[in-house]
Amino acid sequence: MTKITLHSIDKSYGEVQVVKNLNLEIFDNEFLVFLGPSGCGKTTTMRMIAGLEHPTQGTIAFDGKRINELGPQERDVAMVFQNYGLYPHMTVEQNIGYPLKLRKVPTAEYEERMLRAAKRVQMHDLLHRFPRELSGGQRQRVALARSIVRKPQVFLMDEPLSNLDAKLRVIARAQIKHLSEELQVTTIYVTHDQVEAMTLATRVAVMSEGVIRQIGTPEEIYNNPQDTFVASFIGSPAMNLFDVSTEASGLAILQNQNTNIMAPAQGEWTMGFRCEDVQLCDPYAASLKTEVFTFELLGDCTMATAMVDGKLLTVKAAKDCRMQSGDALHIKIDPQHVYWFDHQTGKRWRQT
Repeated sequence: MTKITLHSIDKSYGEVQVVKNLNLEIFDNEFLVFLGPSGCGKTTTMRMIAGLEHPTQGTIAFDGKRINELGPQERDVAMVFQNYGLYPHMTVEQNIGYPLKLRKVPTAEYEERMLRAAKRVQMHDLLHRFPRELSGGQRQRVALARSIVRKPQVFLMDEPLSNLDAKLRVIARAQIKHLSEELQVTTIYVTHDQVEAMTLATRVAVMSEGVIRQIGTPEEIYNNPQDTFVASFIGSPAMNLFDVSTEASGLAILQNQNTNIMAPAQGEWTMGFRCEDVQLCDPYAASLKTEVFTFELLGDCTMATAMVDGKLLTVKAAKDCRMQSGDALHIKIDPQHVYWFDHQTGKRWRQT
């Protein structure tokens, strides 16, 4: 299969630099997810790999061979787009088989490969239908089948689930995950949805303002964020982040309350903790005393939020917990799961 290397990649549109000195190795058979907000450069990076955009400078290589000068059709990549890109005048069968038709594959082989791809996405019973007769989820599956009908060197997926409703997203994620494990093809996936990134990726590259802020396995990114941007972007809900000052003793002060949590040193810090590392408790054991701002039932758990220093603080509680706005909220923050970030730079503090 294919290893992709990006070396010193820059991309500018006029005076606007959208990708900045990007260096990355994407390993053979890896499922790499580019994750970040709109405008961070993730789709532009994918389009440069596809050959739809050209880097302003830098080198893109497949298995060590420079491909900058090759057109999209010469790179042997398959793309799945956000809008599916299906031909409205073609049936499901014709859409799936179109890449084979372009390559003049013999009829018997065409039918066998087309049907096998359709069965992999459970669309073999709807081959006679046109895209207008399909649901959004079915159109997405046709687009997937068209990309896998031939086995390319690389799969490129640009937010393919963004047009689906929540239930269909779960189903489609499972299908993409299964296909990636079955086909064993290097896959690059672009999304702003951290749930998709966490569930699909072998590794996640978190991007912001044209640079990769952190790259690692989903577990590494979630448990060891390198800065406040990554900490705030990964997790649903996001990590609780609050600016705190410390007493001479080093105890962190939040909302004019002593949290009974020791900061790394005296000064100004950003303290982070996830909602699952906060517990509801009795007043005497609380790290922080506040009141409920909103309360949500989620089925398997509940979420209580409080407004602290102008920011929402989220607490995950048991599914049978019940509260209402204005109720007293006493929470205990687990000091073993507190993250400390430099107040000025946002960089993670690590003990040396």
